[in-house]
Amino acid sequence: MLNKVITIVVDGMRYDKGIEALGFIQHLVETNQAALYKVKSELPSLSRPLYEVLLTGTPASMNGITSNLAVRLSSQKSIFHLTQENGLRNATASYYWVSELYNRAPFNYIEDRHQHDESKPIQHGSFYWDDDYPDSHVIMDAEALRKKYDPHFLYIHPMGVDVKGENFGSESKEYREQILKVASLLAQLLPTWISEGYHILITSDHGMSETGNHGGITDGERDVPLFVISPKVEPGVYSEVVPQLAIAPLMCELLNIEPSNKMISYRLPGLKENSIV
Repeated sequence: MLNKVITIVVDGMRYDKGIEALGFIQHLVETNQAALYKVKSELPSLSRPLYEVLLTGTPASMNGITSNLAVRLSSQKSIFHLTQENGLRNATASYYWVSELYNRAPFNYIEDRHQHDESKPIQHGSFYWDDDYPDSHVIMDAEALRKKYDPHFLYIHPMGVDVKGENFGSESKEYREQILKVASLLAQLLPTWISEGYHILITSDHGMSETGNHGGITDGERDVPLFVISPKVEPGVYSEVVPQLAIAPLMCELLNIEPSNKMISYRLPGLKENSIV
């Protein structure tokens, strides 16, 4: 069994709209090939703090990334650090804030657009800074990195759903259409990734309110989906709400590496016994 993980974070995709529009992924759930969970995001329900939550498994009160204005390197060990320290390769196609958290801050638009340095926490990175950089480009940037560098951990972060949500609100045609576009893009690649034995996680950092906001405590802003496609996880729809802090240690388990000592101990419902191989 491969210990390789692809994590897709669809920025700003709330739970109810995500599960309605991700048609092929829901097909995998219905045919017992994937698991579906509801995740309750940490607070504040903002992007930069939740990138840190997803990748380090630590809350804002511990890591200090308390707002989108916290432009500095993380003080915590991320999945990028842990894979690099364990001799594994990693790569990402992400918004530039991810680079600022783990490689260098502030971001240099010329020097940091493409990064390839295996001594850094993020070893292979393709970063964008325009919020409307097409999701299709982000996902294919990531696929190019996967094919060229064969990373054990690939992190993919498209922004289009968040942009449509903030511009038009979560009840808009534009917001739903953007989720459908992401669903179509992923449907082209998921069969290949599955056939090649990857563990695949699809989730979001935060949701979106009807008025196009996030950062607060409402369910629309905090509830996001988590789809897991993995031979280590029993397929099905699970009712237990998963804390967002559990995603980083789950990725460690799927990668067969030890989590950091700051990550919580949590066993995902459906995770098979003796799953580390």
